Amino acid sequence: MLTKEMTVGQVLKLYPQTVQVFLELGMHCLGCPSSTMESIEGAALTHGRNVDELVAQLNKAIAVV
Repeated sequence: MLTKEMTVGQVLKLYPQTVQVFLELGMHCLGCPSSTMESIEGAALTHGRNVDELVAQLNKAIAVV
């Protein structure tokens, strides 16, 4: 299960299928250096997204596999 404290980089490395969730939400900077250090919570705030909804969508994406 993913948490808001995990970095975007960790999530992408462990669960590459989450890329689609980030892209659908307009979070296109997945390859930028800050994504390796930025938490899911930080990324959500930067992009004006609700962190709890983002985490829920990411967990749903990894549950499908």
